[in-house]
Amino acid sequence: MRVMVLVKATAESEAGIMPSPELLQAMGRYNEELASAGILLAGEGLKPSSQGRRVAFDGPNRTVREGPFAATGELVAGFWLWQVRDMDEAVEWVKRCPNPMPGPSEIEIRPVFEAADFGDALPPEEAAREAALRERLGGS
Repeated sequence: MRVMVLVKATAESEAGIMPSPELLQAMGRYNEELASAGILLAGEGLKPSSQGRRVAFDGPNRTVREGPFAATGELVAGFWLWQVRDMDEAVEWVKRCPNPMPGPSEIEIRPVFEAADFGDALPPEEAAREAALRERLGGS
């Protein structure tokens, strides 16, 4: 199963405070462990929401709003995409992660929908299109 691992933002990450060299080294070692275990599919840190945009949809209308965005604890400061056996394995890997922030922080793990999760709601031609696209993107 694939999971998205979301590193939640903090006041420090939203202020653009860069991680210490020690934290960068620890995260680099952790990412190497994930890659060596065949779990890591992708992962990056994100710049503060002050550099982002949100696009709101209402029927055919689109409204663009510039950051920063409120509710810092609900924002994402970074992510990984992992291939794991199950949620228990994902939790065990997250528990091994260095604390991604200088103070208290939180990481959220969410399963990624697979085509099979949609059952009969996904027409066969769309399932085939999804499979071809995933293959084209590297088979993850």
